[in-house]
Amino acid sequence: DVRGGGNTRKYCALWSVCVRYSSTSMKTITLSGAGKNALSTSLMQRTLAEVRDAKDEPIFLTGDGDAFSAGLNLKELSTLDVAGMTTFLGTLEELVKALYEHPAPVVAWVNGHAIAGGCVLALTADVRIARRGARIGLNEVALGLRFPPLTFAMVRARLTAPALERVLLEAALYEAEDARTLGLVDVVGDESLARATFSTLASHPRDIYAATKLVLRPRLEVSEDDRRKFREDTIPYWASPERRAALLSLLERRR
Repeated sequence: DVRGGGNTRKYCALWSVCVRYSSTSMKTITLSGAGKNALSTSLMQRTLAEVRDAKDEPIFLTGDGDAFSAGLNLKELSTLDVAGMTTFLGTLEELVKALYEHPAPVVAWVNGHAIAGGCVLALTADVRIARRGARIGLNEVALGLRFPPLTFAMVRARLTAPALERVLLEAALYEAEDARTLGLVDVVGDESLARATFSTLASHPRDIYAATKLVLRPRLEVSEDDRRKFREDTIPYWASPERRAALLSLLERRR
């Protein structure tokens, strides 16, 4: 569905990404999909394409409806073999890297719950503003899931060491104010504050912003040994019959 009107054009596809273009060369990417915007392979691939298409445009990242993202699509995960899991986790890693290394401002309006993979995507942003009442956290340990290497490197770069240990090992979901204290978000506020922050950052000279951001935030890199462990250990672990059965059991309990 493509609608024209004024200086804004909107494209929105089912289970996809809604993107608004404006004459100010700024882009809004809205995570939109089943299960409170759960991150499926399809949703992540489309989001990745939109991030890359943004080039040097500022990005305003948010979720559709009353959630930012409920995390990885566990229903899909429970069905994946090694090949499918390689695509799924590889796409997640590419998306994390693309958002984290995007040269222009990235502001996340955490308009609702940002859980596990949803929290990961929020952490890639330069500034994260959360709605009061949102619950935010990295509960992968509680789910029995290992972090892929680039994703872990990004999380480690964004949190202080004490906060990192508490957030990962406690594996809890925090209220917005507690999430701010831990560094998972920067500010608790409303969408107007998020939009104003976005406009301020987007007004800075693009080349200087990009150069300074690169100095402050080096590109995500992992060793070849970590890549090997990801291929040989992490992916088979996620795709193992035991792990898939555990995910199915979790889904059954949530019904």
